[in-house]
Amino acid sequence: MSDLLSKPCTAFDGHYLLLSGPLVEVALAVKAATENGSSHAILVFDDATGRVIDLDLRGSKVDVVERLSQPPRSPVGRHRPSADETSEPAQDESSGPRGRGRPKLGVVAREVTLLPRHWEWLATQPGGASAVLRRLVDDARRNGGARQQKRVAQEAAYQFMLAIAGDLPGYEEATRSLFADDRAKLEQWIADWPHDVQSHVLRLASGPQDHPTSPRAE
Repeated sequence: MSDLLSKPCTAFDGHYLLLSGPLVEVALAVKAATENGSSHAILVFDDATGRVIDLDLRGSKVDVVERLSQPPRSPVGRHRPSADETSEPAQDESSGPRGRGRPKLGVVAREVTLLPRHWEWLATQPGGASAVLRRLVDDARRNGGARQQKRVAQEAAYQFMLAIAGDLPGYEEATRSLFADDRAKLEQWIADWPHDVQSHVLRLASGPQDHPTSPRAE
């Protein structure tokens, strides 16, 4: 299954969970619910971002799956060469002359703009500017990863709440509690919301995780 077809998503029929699972399964479930005359607006959410996904459900199931299997199209712009244009391969550190025993790292050369004091400091560090910058980036990724994941989770929960819960009581207070990372207050403000909406808000706010496929109970 392609990455797009397997993208974790969740569909809501009104305020009720319809299905949570791979995009292809969710899309087909939404198509079936729509054709069966669902009385509510059905929204499909990307579990990674909390944003609504627009689906083209016209035609047969095969048509829907085929459209979902197509990669997103990127328009040719002035910064993207057309198919008949040729370009020189990008030069990077891996293609230049190497000292004896130097491994092929697969690094890519790109422009970095720094202030004079930054270049002066880099010049005093062992290993050269590139090696120092790589170490700094790796350290930032290790030390800032948890904070970044928390911000991403909060944004995903917020986007979901914005789309489906903006008219529910306590919405403003709940969003403030979400970004304050106050789980107890968040749970308090959404306690009167429909159960499925509550659960999905808290699931998204907790960050990436494996979700069981969850069809709506009839």
